[in-house]
Amino acid sequence: MPGSHLPLMEEGMARWPFGPPNAGIALDFTGVAPTPDELRALVGDRWKALPRLTQTLVAPGGPRTGLAWWTGRHRWARRDGHDLGRQVDDADGTLRDAVRLWFHTPFPADRPPWSLHLLPFSAEGEFSLLFRMHHSLLDGRSLTTLLRALLDDGGPLDGAASLAVPGPRRRTVQPARTVGGPPGLLTAGRAIPLPHRGAREPAYTVVRLRADLLRAAREAASARTATTNEVFLAAVSGVLRSCLSAAETAPPVSGTASDGDRGRSGDRGRGRGRERGREPGQVWLSVPVDERPDDCGEFLGNAFANVRVPAPVTLSDPAARLTACTGLLTPVTRPRRTSEKLVEGTLAAVPGATMALAGGKIFAPAYAPAACSYVHLREQGQTLAGRPLRRLTVVPMVPPAGTVTFALGGCTQGHTLSVATNSGSQDAELLAEAFLDELTLLAERTP
Repeated sequence: MPGSHLPLMEEGMARWPFGPPNAGIALDFTGVAPTPDELRALVGDRWKALPRLTQTLVAPGGPRTGLAWWTGRHRWARRDGHDLGRQVDDADGTLRDAVRLWFHTPFPADRPPWSLHLLPFSAEGEFSLLFRMHHSLLDGRSLTTLLRALLDDGGPLDGAASLAVPGPRRRTVQPARTVGGPPGLLTAGRAIPLPHRGAREPAYTVVRLRADLLRAAREAASARTATTNEVFLAAVSGVLRSCLSAAETAPPVSGTASDGDRGRSGDRGRGRGRERGREPGQVWLSVPVDERPDDCGEFLGNAFANVRVPAPVTLSDPAARLTACTGLLTPVTRPRRTSEKLVEGTLAAVPGATMALAGGKIFAPAYAPAACSYVHLREQGQTLAGRPLRRLTVVPMVPPAGTVTFALGGCTQGHTLSVATNSGSQDAELLAEAFLDELTLLAERTP
């Protein structure tokens, strides 16, 4: 609510140490772009009743030493009467240009931390809408709710529903089916050596996934047709396995292999060295899971939890990896435990101490070397003033050093894969190429 302190998850993102905690979604449409004024009018009509979009983020006041450092918390402040049209603009350039410029630049402190950008020019006769946000303001489900409302089949969003905070019942996933059960909150696993090619700086790339490959990959599971999310996790696991293989078989002298050969999918998922049992330890994937129960689907804010699921990197067969990923994200709805509320409230009361004690663990590559996020719009006939939607592309936050974020964006017309790294300027493209290799391997295993 406006004026309240941020809950623990949002406070952690407000203190994100790897760059501004900016994220977003781009929608690509076919046709002539609307004018900025047309877009502002649409935003004003469809989003006018949403208090969340008029709030500003206020940083803790006072000196960042002593007690203030331990207990200082961000909060939301009201901006009653704020014109949402001021958050809409147009710009030249591509999505990659926008990411390079905007996603590493903090939002002004005196305005709500979100913006909608119209990118009107494309070589393919397309235009894009790019929604950029401070991640403490909204999560992925909130973004799809907002953007769906702008489409022709949408309508004005309800302000009361947008404030309906998920209550005592939450959606989550069943515990991972591993020996010993799910990992403890601070339990580490095994880190993955990323390619580390190029300058140590954030990198971002996007590739389109062929629909026929994705369909064929879903048929590679032994028991039933796999979900897109299960194929996603299996392919990412194959990429991590290839990174391990590349590191274990690399020449001992630096520079004996070219940058183009190192860090790619190597043995295309079959790997060498895993069977020798070196560096035992589970590799964990971090996956954001929407916690909204069905009656809170239009809540705007952050209502997700990061869960860790096992990546089957020890399995050499791609189809076996897909089978191992089956059911990892099976949702259940259960009451929120009293202990969970107590722990979260206690940790949120001393955010400085929480980040100092936990940050070194939860941001380490051994905690979760890869994050996997899937955002999608399922509806048929998606158009914006008659212009058909072609693609949905996710732009994640800059990930922790030595880790990678894979973000899958989907709509009825197809899927795109975004890859973000903070380990090397060439790493995102190398890992995206390895993902395409893994997807092809899965498609080739179709019975």
